[in-house]
Amino acid sequence: MTATTQPLHGRVDPAALPRHVSLADTVGQTMTMAWRATLKMRRNFEQFFDVTIQPLLFTAMFAGIFGGAISGSVDNYLPLLIPGLIGQTVLTACVATGTQLREDMDKGVFDRFKVLPISRIAPLAGPMVADMIRYFIAATLTFATGIAMGYRPGGGVVGVAAAILLAIVAGWSLAWIFTWFGTVGSSAQAVQGISLMVMFPLTFLSNAFVPTDTMPGWLQAFADINPVSHIISAIRDLANDGAVTAEVGWALLGCLAVIAIFAPLSVRGFTKKM
Repeated sequence: MTATTQPLHGRVDPAALPRHVSLADTVGQTMTMAWRATLKMRRNFEQFFDVTIQPLLFTAMFAGIFGGAISGSVDNYLPLLIPGLIGQTVLTACVATGTQLREDMDKGVFDRFKVLPISRIAPLAGPMVADMIRYFIAATLTFATGIAMGYRPGGGVVGVAAAILLAIVAGWSLAWIFTWFGTVGSSAQAVQGISLMVMFPLTFLSNAFVPTDTMPGWLQAFADINPVSHIISAIRDLANDGAVTAEVGWALLGCLAVIAIFAPLSVRGFTKKM
């Protein structure tokens, strides 16, 4: 009787792996990867610096510098500033997602996954699910800092909770853009450079820090169609007024569009790197 064996250290033919993974298995595998990423965060607390220190620093700094010039006082500026800073901080956290992914791929961390019969999206989506913890911390700390400085959100507890939830959903959605950069970039430094070139225009050419009607016409047109502007407007409507407006719908629709475009691109880029 003859047995056929494969070399333990040989490369497994991808064609021999299952081509289809059920939705339930995909969800389970994604959550396993998310737990792995969460354990990694616990051992590397530096990953939380951008969502703990930055909200405190930027809220105090931007309110003091721009409050009087833009709104006449810090108190009047906080309802405009706080949602904008939440959008900026969450977007900054998304940049770290793509950079960390590229670093892990360069170190060979994902090599062990390529021979496993798992969903191709699970190694990407898992760490992004874990990053939702970071988005929650960033949004909560920004609101808490604003409240300590005198911000009183008209939407109350429910409105603020809804705004935080929207920020988390938006962060997870926008992270797919930077995840794609991570799969196609040549190095972690290149991914970070590309991500920052995208992140800064999306943040500052928006309604995050000033009303768009004060901008030149061409710049206002861009800011008004900027998806980040819709997300920030939706957060403002929920936190300041407790209202579920059309902006909330547009923000969620934009998030779905980003996922529909960049999630397949990320999986494709990740598979090619395998």
